[in-house]
Amino acid sequence: MLFVQAAKVTLMQPHHWPDFSFGEWRNRAELQMHRNKLAVALANKLARSAWSVLHHGTTFGAPGDEVVTGVSPP
Repeated sequence: MLFVQAAKVTLMQPHHWPDFSFGEWRNRAELQMHRNKLAVALANKLARSAWSVLHHGTTFGAPGDEVVTGVSPP
């Protein structure tokens, strides 16, 4: 639920969209989906990104060989 709320807030601030890596995806998806469905799709994308960052111990958008300092793998 928290990811859905974060996605809705993000969608309400169009002046910040170019700052995010999903800005292009969001622009294409808006043409195909209702805003609530778009918010859930964006929440899914955010959750998958968060899981990947935590699982692999990398920074968001970093190349695969970079590891966050101070985070040890499980």
